[in-house]
Amino acid sequence: MTDFVKLLTRKNSLRKQCQVLASADIEKAIADLNEILEEKLEQENALLANEQERLEKIEAIKQSMLEAGVDLNDLMTLVDAPVKKKVAPKYQVTDENGELHQWSGRGRTPAAFQAAFAAGKTKEDCLI
Repeated sequence: MTDFVKLLTRKNSLRKQCQVLASADIEKAIADLNEILEEKLEQENALLANEQERLEKIEAIKQSMLEAGVDLNDLMTLVDAPVKKKVAPKYQVTDENGELHQWSGRGRTPAAFQAAFAAGKTKEDCLI
């Protein structure tokens, strides 16, 4: 919480700060705060109205599905989950332990390939 917010939300602190202000300045501050409050309330009401409208649409869809005899599970079977294709390996290298490592050439270079490149091999040497 900022010092300004603390000041505004604590009556005694606000009273102390307002002692140096003229009554006209205090009235101006109150009018500005009331304007800000009205704007904030309008925004909140608009959000609530949008949410209510969305919920009404969802309820209408549910009712239409009930009338049509369609279950949500019926719809879910029609939706295919996106399947990521695995990229075929393009390079392979055998490390000092004799393990075979394969790499598509995408993303970070695996440690086994970094070691092979440091030992003098090139990507072309590792092509499958």
